[in-house]
Amino acid sequence: QVQLAESGGGLVQAGGSLRLSCAASGPTVSAYAIGWFRRTPGNAREFVAADTWSDGSTYYADSVKGRFTISRDNSKNTVYLQMNSLKPEDTAVYYCAAKARYTTAWSSLTKDYRYWGQGTQVTVSS
Repeated sequence: QVQLAESGGGLVQAGGSLRLSCAASGPTVSAYAIGWFRRTPGNAREFVAADTWSDGSTYYADSVKGRFTISRDNSKNTVYLQMNSLKPEDTAVYYCAAKARYTTAWSSLTKDYRYWGQGTQVTVSS
């Protein structure tokens, strides 16, 4: 089974940028649909972005559309989340997740993802 590890979180001022990485170990990430989610204290994880391994399509929550970009480098077994024009409301723990191998459909639902990383904290100061 694939194992995921996020990195790249930190403290940034509003308007700044961060790039999160989701490094996969085990089977190649090229056969997994990947999603990014985030959670703030007291709230459930919410969908941020997702892609599909089969055709490279990408999907975004309305709150991040135009500011965040999901991409992958299969040669490095890594998926990225580039976050630009960050806002204080983007402050959260960010998680990457993978669906079952060879599942082609993307999803915004946490229940559809089988594998999860441990999360990385992103804090945006005003």
